[in-house]
Formats: sequence, structure tokens, C-alpha cells
Amino acid sequence: MDNKIFVVIATYNEKDNLEKLVKEIFSLPIKNLAIIVVDDGSPDGTGKIADELAKNYALEVIHRTGKLGLGSALITGFKRAIEKGATLIVSLDADFSHNPQDIPRLLLQSQAGFDIAIGSRKIAGGGVVGWSAWRRFCSAGAMRLSRLFLGLKTYDVTTNFRSYKKEALLAINYEKVKSNGYSFFEETIYLAEKANLKIKEVPVIFNDRTHGKSKLSRKEIFNFFITILRLRFGR
Repeated sequence: MDNKIFVVIATYNEKDNLEKLVKEIFSLPIKNLAIIVVDDGSPDGTGKIADELAKNYALEVIHRTGKLGLGSALITGFKRAIEKGATLIVSLDADFSHNPQDIPRLLLQSQAGFDIAIGSRKIAGGGVVGWSAWRRFCSAGAMRLSRLFLGLKTYDVTTNFRSYKKEALLAINYEKVKSNGYSFFEETIYLAEKANLKIKEVPVIFNDRTHGKSKLSRKEIFNFFITILRLRFGR
């Protein structure tokens, strides 16, 4: 039976990126492909753009009433994809930080037997374009600390660029993940490794956004470290 593939995109103020991203994803040579956009009440009109795209593409829009968080947006999208029969679910950022042309490379690993495929910046062949030296230093330190305290084997623990088998999301009980920001990715990988799921990192180049504003705040950074302590000490 052919895979039914859904791409879940969480959006907040991405009017300059969404239409181009959707068109590029649907230009990929992927069968049985659909997109779910979860928009957190973007005041810039992103939700309306998504509604227009839904008239011409296999795309569903879920409108939420406010900025409720990246983690909960993805959970909402994953749940809807599974309800619609998804066998593979891809998540990526809406701002072209993740190159949609890399999606088939992740899917190939999922189809080859891995439960989760990760577009990784942290292994040979991967990297980041557009970050300052200070941001690179802070990111590397946060990753090392997370891997050290939580005993993770995965190198890139905070990326949203992933392909999940439906069974992998069910195995980690994704609807019960507590983190609701970028630490959502840290927690899901922690749960996946505890469940002994097969994880494959695929090298990708992360390009810092050129349109719109970064969603990474001081609060998100603080929550990342709080999540490490919560997972490590079981609170």
C-alpha cells in the first residue's frame, strides 16, 4: 500500500513565505501528498493566504484563536493528519530555514525503515548559514548540555525538520508531550530514544530566515533548559 504523506506547517505571521513554500512542496515528485497548515491567528493575514491556497491544493487549514505555541500547533496538525490516514508526517519551519527540496531525502529514510528521520545541522555535511558566531556558540553549548544531561545519542535535538512514521508518534504518546515551544523537539527526541525507536539524522543546511521575524525568544531559551531539568529529574 502506498504511503499517505502529510506535511504539517505551524504558522504565525508568515505571509511573505507561505504561498511560495506551499507551491514548492507540491512541486516535489511525491505521491499522495497533502499539507496541513496550523495558523495561530496570525494578524498579518497568513491564515487568509492559507485559505486561498486550500482552494487549489490538497491543503487543509486549521485556524486557532491565538498564539498558543509551536508544540501544541504541531500536536494539532499531527492529530489531524493521523485522523486523515497519514502514514508518514513531515514537519518543517514555514520560513525556508529548511529547504523543502530536502523533504524526499527524509522520506527515503522513513521508507527505508527508520521511525524518525531528522534534517540535522549537527552532523558531517550539515550546517547553518546566516548565524552569528555568538549564536553558533550558544546553540552548540545548548545541544551538548542537552545530550549530556539526557544521555541523548541524537546530535540535532531542537530541529523541527523531521519525518515521522505514524507509529512513532503514537509510540511516544505525542499528544501528552508537555513542552510547547522549541523544547518540544528536545522532549520528543528524548521520548523516542527512551522508546528505542530507530532514528536517522540526514545532513541538511539550515538557512536563517530572510523574511519575517524569528520566533526564538528568551522565554523559549529558558524553557529549553527547564525542560532538560524536568526530563532529567522526572518532574
